[in-house]
Order: sequence, then structure tokens, then C-alpha cells
Amino acid sequence: MKCITSAWDQHESELRHFLQSRINDQDVAEDLLQDVFVKALAQGQKFCQLENTRAWLYRVTRNHLIDYFRSHKIYQEVPEQLPDVVENSEPLVNLSRCLPTALTKLSNEDREVIELCDLQGLTQAEYALRKSITLPGAKSRLQRARKRLKIELNSACKIIFDEQGKVCCFDPECQ
Repeated sequence: MKCITSAWDQHESELRHFLQSRINDQDVAEDLLQDVFVKALAQGQKFCQLENTRAWLYRVTRNHLIDYFRSHKIYQEVPEQLPDVVENSEPLVNLSRCLPTALTKLSNEDREVIELCDLQGLTQAEYALRKSITLPGAKSRLQRARKRLKIELNSACKIIFDEQGKVCCFDPECQ
């Protein structure tokens, strides 16, 4: 057991620092450190045969720390009656009135890829086959067309986005 106490004496302070830097409670850090020492003792002669005792001690310490955090999660109580979440999709539904106008301002190629892929549900792979282009080419074409459509919708309808980037409102008199 001399090898265990020797390795422990050599690495205890850095293990303590490791734990204390990750846990604000010094008592908990000491308890975890003690548990690691007990695990080393439980290894007995196997511990003495390890090539790198420092690495083993750190691995056990880190795993014990992870176990501690998993078992000590802080949960917030949830009220029994939660309010109904109402998804307000009205701006998006109303915004669809602006779509035909914005689409007419796009090039034929942009309008076609958006109509086929986004409105009619054609996959990008199917679009690529239909147009005899590569899949990455089809994806790029659709992405560029969506960007230009967004600009046109923004211009035509004066869209305003909320903090999450969702449409919150727009000028209903778009055309």
C-alpha cells in the first residue's frame, strides 16, 4: 500500500485544486477527494501496477465529479396548472398574402426552385435530377432563391421580427 500513499501524497493537492475550481463548496470537494482516495485504496495491488497513477487518479476524480453533478441537479418546481401555450401563427398566415407578389419579383429560376421545392414539396435531390444538376448545386440554388425571396418579402411587406427571429408583424397593405 506504500505505492498508493506515495502517489496520493504526490497528487493530492492538485486533485484538491481541480475539484475546488469546479465546485464552490469546499466541504463537497473534500468529500469527493476522500471518495477518490478510498477508490484508490480499494484497487490495492492493481493500483501499484498502473503505468500512470496520476492519470488514473484524475480520471476517477473527473468521473466522480460528473456523477456528483448528475445526482445533484437543481430542479425548479413546475406549477400544477400550466397556462396553455398559444402559438400565434396569424402573422405568418396573413403574410402568405404577400407571397405571390414577392414571387413575381424573383427571376424565373428562383421562382421555379421555390415553387417546386418549398411549395410543391419536391425534394432537393428530385429537383437536381429534374434540372440535371448536382445535389449541392440544387441546394445552393434553393438557398440563394430563399435569400432573395426573403429580401422581396421584407421589401414588399415591411416585415418586423421579434427577439427569436420570428415574424411578429408586417404592413398588411403589401402588394
